[in-house]
Parts: sequence; C-alpha cells; structure tokens
Amino acid sequence: MSYNYTVKERFLRYVQIDTQSDPESTSTPSTEKQKNLGRLLVEELHEIGIDNAHMDEFGYVYASIPSNTNKKAVHKMFFAAHMDTAPDASGTDVKPIVHKNYQGQDIVLPDDNDVVIKDSEFPMLKDKIGQDIITASGKTLLGADDKSGVAAIMDAANYFIQHPEVKHGDITFLFTPDEEVGRGTEKIDLEKLNADFGYTLDSGEIGHFEYENFSADSVTIDIKGVSAHPGYAKDKMENALKIAAEIVARLPKYHLTPEVTTGSQGFIHPVKIEGALEEASIVFIIRDFESENLLKHEDLLKSIMNDVMADYPNSKAEFTAKKQYRNMKDHLVKHPQIIDFAVEAIKKAGIKPHVGKIRGGTDGAMLSEMGMPTPNIFSGQYGIHSKKEWTTVQELQKAVDVLINIVKIAESKGE
Repeated sequence: MSYNYTVKERFLRYVQIDTQSDPESTSTPSTEKQKNLGRLLVEELHEIGIDNAHMDEFGYVYASIPSNTNKKAVHKMFFAAHMDTAPDASGTDVKPIVHKNYQGQDIVLPDDNDVVIKDSEFPMLKDKIGQDIITASGKTLLGADDKSGVAAIMDAANYFIQHPEVKHGDITFLFTPDEEVGRGTEKIDLEKLNADFGYTLDSGEIGHFEYENFSADSVTIDIKGVSAHPGYAKDKMENALKIAAEIVARLPKYHLTPEVTTGSQGFIHPVKIEGALEEASIVFIIRDFESENLLKHEDLLKSIMNDVMADYPNSKAEFTAKKQYRNMKDHLVKHPQIIDFAVEAIKKAGIKPHVGKIRGGTDGAMLSEMGMPTPNIFSGQYGIHSKKEWTTVQELQKAVDVLINIVKIAESKGE
C-alpha cells in the first residue's frame, strides 16, 4: 500500500519552534514556549481529521483514533514522544539543513565551521550513504531528541486517517513536556491514554528497541560540622566542606563510577556539592539494572560516610535515600506480547532489531512504574544534546513504518 510520507516536512517545521525546558523552573510546563509546539500539533491533528485532539493546562497533548475493527479483543495502545529539547545547548532559532544523498564526507555546519560531523566521531555514518541527513546550522542543537519521535507519531496518525481500510484497535497519541528535566510524566492523565500499553519513540540508531533501563535512587548526605574562627580553630573546627570532600574522595575509582562502567554495570555518582564551613550537602544518583543492587550501592556509600565521620566526632551526617524509578523490565516481562509486537514490527519494516538497554531513564520507565507498560522504540537521533545532533529522512520514515506495523500486528492477533 503506497503512502506519501509527511514526516520530513513535519520534522523540519517542528524543530524550528524553541521548546527548551528549564530544570530550575517549578511550573508545568517548565517553560511556556513548549506550548507553542503543542498548539501547532493540536491544529495539525484537527486538520488531519482527529477532532478530539487537545492540549491541557499543563502542556500535554492528547489525541485518539477509535477502533475500526470488528474484533472485540484487540489491544488498546498509545504512542508517546516529548516536545521539549535539552537545556544543554541552545534551541533558539534552529535552522535545519537537509544534506541530500550523503556520500561519506565530513559535514561542516555553515554557521560555525568548527562544528563538524565526521565518521570518526559517528562511525554509523558509513551506513547512511545515499540517505538525506538533517542537521542544524552549527549554532544550536537540532531537536531530533525528540521531535523525530513527535514527527513520526504525527505521520502515523495521518496514515491511519488517510487509510480507513486498515483495521486497528483504539490508538492514542501523546506528546509531553519536560522529559529532559525529568518531569515528563508528572501530570499525565492515564484515563485519557485509555490504553493497555504504549511505546515511547525516543531512541537513536535505526532498529533499536529497549525494554530495560536503569533502576534509580537519589541519595543526599547532609553534614553539620563545627564552626570556629580560623585563627583560633585548633582542636575545635570540623569543616563540613572538607568532610564532604573526603566522602567523595573515598568513592571507588575503578568500579561503580560512570567513567569506567558500561553495559549492565551500575554506579554511584556525585552530582552536586554545596554548602559552607558549618553545613554542607552532597547529592548522589545511584543506578543499576538490578533493582536489588541499589541497596547494596547505598550501603557501600553509607559505610564510606560512617568511616569518614569517625574522624569528626563532633560533627553529624544524615543519609537520605529516595526512590526515583525502576527498570521497566520488571513490569514488561509480565507482558511479553508488547515486546513481541515491536520486534516483529521492526522486522516487517525490513530492519534488523537491536534489543538493548538504556543506561538512563525514560518517560516509559515512569509510565511502567505507574502501571502502564511502555518500552522505547528508535526514532533516529544522533549526537543528541549538542550542536552536532543529526538524523536522516529515511530513518524518520522507517520509524513511521514500525508504528504502523505494530498497530496492524496487534489487530491481526486480536479475537
């Protein structure tokens, strides 16, 4: 069945809208400008013919297409992508450039010739010969993370409206704010999703599919030292900043640290130290694919803290661990058909599936924790969070194909 893709044009349009989120903001969305894209998506969904499309007060966009199959037992599903871009690089005045029929050359970006996309840094470029590569101009990130996912979902929605003869169950489309600042699921309305499960489109290399991610806790160590005038501090002062520094210095150097871990290995990672002589705090993130290992890592950290504190008898340290999210595999292994649908859909698109693990978290991890199993599918993202970010037109189109295939496969297996 032929289909005229709209994903390229949508992507080029969406990336020009600044949707950078703000980690320091306490509002939802964290930046009002994210709603600019949300409003455009609603308008385009209405134009497609999905009248129920709307954006709520928090910047979440919902739309759905009702089932058109005579089968009564067909899985209801949703597809989700986030609208915001990362704070790591500017998202203002993005100028997307399409480099047609790529032939293996270095790609020098015109607005800053020092920004060069080359195969020594991106070895997967050798597999993109003949494709049309999309980059920014050198001053900003591109926004493929995750406007590639947004564009693919919008084009899939367009496909199902244009092809009513294709049978499917209920499908919901969700576009979220603030994923890049860890708050993408904060205000999701699960009733509006009206689904048994879903998929996020927020991954890189073509064919990649992930249903495992880090389990995550945070730890804060609050230290109360002993203040004294530095000129008369002998046998009195216990400097909270020095105590904090000693704790960090005693962390493992050759294991359990991001600099030396890969694959399934977890870590203890200090991300913030602040304070003064009398009081200081250290914030850590604790990560592992095995949820039970988090407690082991936290026990090690606590023992390091206690060993250091033994040298400072008049000071105190408080250890606080907080749950962040858990490996979505813990939930998805109970629903193997969700994994099977995606793997089969990728194969049907003529792509070799690459089932991997995310050394981080996703909206899908949080949704799975909320009782909505949600693995992650590729959408074509490379060099993310940087001025060297890029994608390809052909991979955007393949992402659309995979979504369409998942819906068809789910309907074919219904009763």
